[in-house]
Amino acid sequence: MKIITLNLNGIRSAVRKGFLDWLALQHADVICLQEIKAQAADMTEELLSPLGYHGHFQYAQKKGYSGVGIYSKRPPDRVVKRMAVPEFDDEGRYVCADFGRLSVISVYLPSGSSGEERQAAKYRFLDSFYPLLKRLRKSGREVVLCGDLNIAHREIDLKNWKGNRKNSGFLPEEREWLSRVFDELGWVDVYRHLEPDTESYTWWSNRGQAWAKNVGWRLDYQIATPTLAILAQRAHVYKEERFSDHAPLIIEYADLATA
Repeated sequence: MKIITLNLNGIRSAVRKGFLDWLALQHADVICLQEIKAQAADMTEELLSPLGYHGHFQYAQKKGYSGVGIYSKRPPDRVVKRMAVPEFDDEGRYVCADFGRLSVISVYLPSGSSGEERQAAKYRFLDSFYPLLKRLRKSGREVVLCGDLNIAHREIDLKNWKGNRKNSGFLPEEREWLSRVFDELGWVDVYRHLEPDTESYTWWSNRGQAWAKNVGWRLDYQIATPTLAILAQRAHVYKEERFSDHAPLIIEYADLATA
């Protein structure tokens, strides 16, 4: 089972940069997308179901903003497109697809980098999302949460950690929230499970030659229930081509039926 997650920074822009051509070569089972920056009226048949995939999307009410989606080889048994938190449901930040006893979630956490107002919104999201993660852990289902969390968890997860200790994305409160998700709720950071000591990033600023100098942040995650995390075999951040300011995170799992 191969799962890819990618913040597209605009689905139409990513497609123009060759995203679908690359995807055709991946043979992925599920692809989680964030920041599609499109409305339902913008979505052509090619964008809705490329390569025969089944596509399910949650759009932001604001044009050119946020939005998440999931492509899957097999049709989901059920799709949930809301967290039941109107402020963030209106921003198109959550979609969940169920396949048998597996749930795959594509989520896009708010960024607080534009100022205090958005940072406050980010904290409200974290406060409302934690109980949902707790319920999912207690549901008995196997779950993988894929997405751009806009948080670098540890010092190894961003190049210039000393200079970013007071910046959104590496604030102590954000990092502590993510630690609670792992340590108290028992979710597993699958990339770190497979690559505990690897300095690898998934996002680079468009300023100061960050990409060329590899001054990045690891903001994109696949976070799984323990049984599913144990089945993870390989993880890879794809950097040979650029479809976005984020890179695809690819993780391959053994079949859940073997668990």
